[in-house]
Amino acid sequence: MDTDATHVESRTMFAKIKHLWQMESGLGEVFWLSLPLIVSTLSWTVMHFFDRVFLIWYSADAVAAALPAGVLSFAVVCFPLGVAAYINTFVSQYYGAGQHGRIGVVVWQGVWIGLAISPLVLLTNYAAPALFAASDHSPEIAALETTYYQAMSWAAGAMVISAALSSFFTGRGGTRTVMIVDSLASLVDLVLDYCWIFGYWGFPEGGIAGAAWSTVVGQWIKVVVYLVLFLLPRFRGEYQTLAGCRFDADLFRRLLRFGSPNGVQFLSEIGGFTLFLLMVGRLGKLPLAASSLAFNVNSLAFMPVYGIGIATTTLVGQRLGRNRPDLAARATWSAFALAQTCMLVVGALYVLVPGAFLYAYGVKASAADFADLKQLTTELLRFVAFYCLFDAMNVVFSSAIKGAGDTRFVLITTLIVSPLPVLATWAGVEFFGLGLFWAWIAVTAWVSALGAIYMARFMQGKWRTMRVIEHAPTVPDLDDDHPDDGDEPQEEVAAVEETA
Repeated sequence: MDTDATHVESRTMFAKIKHLWQMESGLGEVFWLSLPLIVSTLSWTVMHFFDRVFLIWYSADAVAAALPAGVLSFAVVCFPLGVAAYINTFVSQYYGAGQHGRIGVVVWQGVWIGLAISPLVLLTNYAAPALFAASDHSPEIAALETTYYQAMSWAAGAMVISAALSSFFTGRGGTRTVMIVDSLASLVDLVLDYCWIFGYWGFPEGGIAGAAWSTVVGQWIKVVVYLVLFLLPRFRGEYQTLAGCRFDADLFRRLLRFGSPNGVQFLSEIGGFTLFLLMVGRLGKLPLAASSLAFNVNSLAFMPVYGIGIATTTLVGQRLGRNRPDLAARATWSAFALAQTCMLVVGALYVLVPGAFLYAYGVKASAADFADLKQLTTELLRFVAFYCLFDAMNVVFSSAIKGAGDTRFVLITTLIVSPLPVLATWAGVEFFGLGLFWAWIAVTAWVSALGAIYMARFMQGKWRTMRVIEHAPTVPDLDDDHPDDGDEPQEEVAAVEETA
């Protein structure tokens, strides 16, 4: 009898898991939509990982300079990049609402932003030497940081344009296209990286400059490929990808209205991260290099979850475009389950086998120099293992509410919370003589707080009646299997914010 009961219980549990996997907006749909994005982000992560490996083989100073300079170059472009990336929400909601003709037009607004900011970012090259000289880094590190930043500035426009063009595919659920294009671009970047850093196959020995220029070439190749695919004849009619090549003032203002908080979030978080690294650099080369390696290893866990976050935004937008907030909520919880599982596995590996993540860095590095760097980085990975669990909450739930249009809350949260780790690190280092571990405690508390805040906002539920598109369906799209919540009102975010 006990055996029969056990079999029945097992079959019941299997049936529940199967149902969770197969239902609309369930684990299976989220997984298959996320998988190409995970591969895409992993391809970038692998490229970035080996970029740092090549640089540490080349010189310890090069790898110490690459992260702060690279983060600063991203900080300069992250506001327009955040606005362009938010096009994914517009595309997904237009797609869900059946307003396909508006998709091409909104994508072009992001392209104009990328073209406009390119010369502006290049002008910052004149300020780069003075900025890095004022950071109190050694003269050798500051010179390398300047070189890397000035080369990377040529990729700024390409990053924004490719974010806009890729949103055309992710917002409609065409994530396999993004996987292929991004993976090929990363492969080109990786090959050029190796040749350009060390001077192989006819390339000059560029060192840290070669690492930057290989990224520039890879980014612009990605733009060209996306643009060719975007303008294919099969997309021109339904999605107006060619006819939509115009400036639409009303849509542009709407994009800025909802996308700017996303850009400010990018800017505040990356800007705070940049200041954090600059302060860590004042503690010496070893703390800066160890922090750089720890954050680089952390990307192995973060970037796949970031791919899940993009899928979350897409599914929330599409379901809200159909007037199905119940399915949007289900997709979010499914995404959170997948993201948390990923973080749990990788976090455990950070603690149990940290050497496996650091082995490649030490292959050609000086054994004496690398021993101290490895030991310190191993200790920092314990912080990463802890906060990455909260990072899954941060990414998934912030992606969900942004997919609805709840960007004002994201903006307010960012402006209040993001300066805290920088201020805490500065006060601890400057006034109380606290070292590297105090700085990492501050970062861990910051990420954990963001995860808890965004989860609470999602569970509050105000996002359910928010939209970013001009018009939403007046007739709910109900399936026989999902009769609940179909009569929830469609309202634009403006109306909701007035009563929030």
